[in-house]
Amino acid sequence: MSTLFSILRRYLQPNRTLTRFAGWFANKPRGTLTAAAIAAFARHYRVDMSEAEVPDILAYETFNDFFTRALRPGARPLAQADFICPVDGAVSECGVISGDRIFQAKGHHYSAHSLLGGDAALAEKFENGAFATLYLSPRDYHRIHMPCDGRLTRMIHVPGRLLSVNPVMARNVPGLFARNERVVCVFESALGTFALVLVGAVIVGSIETVWHGVVTPPHGRRVSLWDKTGSEEAIELAQGAEMGRFKLGSTVIALFARPDVRFTPDWMSGKAVKMGEAMGSVG
Repeated sequence: MSTLFSILRRYLQPNRTLTRFAGWFANKPRGTLTAAAIAAFARHYRVDMSEAEVPDILAYETFNDFFTRALRPGARPLAQADFICPVDGAVSECGVISGDRIFQAKGHHYSAHSLLGGDAALAEKFENGAFATLYLSPRDYHRIHMPCDGRLTRMIHVPGRLLSVNPVMARNVPGLFARNERVVCVFESALGTFALVLVGAVIVGSIETVWHGVVTPPHGRRVSLWDKTGSEEAIELAQGAEMGRFKLGSTVIALFARPDVRFTPDWMSGKAVKMGEAMGSVG
């Protein structure tokens, strides 16, 4: 196992130069090269453009515009559930937070404390709560939505590495999600405290939120906190509303403080999910 980890670490090291180049190219105005890249990407990953609000791949000004494309109205109806799935993707893992320990994959755990940037008081809120780790593949819709109504209380940017977060890496790299750069968004709701952790990865050009815009880049070296507690400009978002997006995206980890959150019975590792479907309930 250690040998495999060494190989993965060697060949999937975060490359800031590559990330900067990818970010530059993804924002390059429409031209022959951009159009060819979008067409090749859509073909290779079998992107379903029939779901897009703008199905014509030649209509997008930049690769990022294509990658963060909106869906046509009605493409993702919202289930009648306490919590709905915030993204299109696949369930990596979900279940109970055991004390402070979050299950990553067989043989691997990491702590809520480390995932949340070392905030002990915040991590304590999620002890014995619930979590769901959702992986977004390149072909997926890359906007992130609210699992329930919520009011933002804080946002934390935690600097880190940019290792790949695909299933192979999740199974073999200890503490993967707590190593990578991430943006932690904490909300209060009628159903208790919850957080959406947006995890960066190899060649992720940007992580954005609807209230802040681009959070990263730049890729800082210190944890940054935006505290909205008691703010006169309350940021309240309804269930299903967009809260953020990945440009060349990654993984979302949902944390719930309540110990009585129960995920939908068919939610298990590897299950393909769509934004808006039932994720779980309380009680």
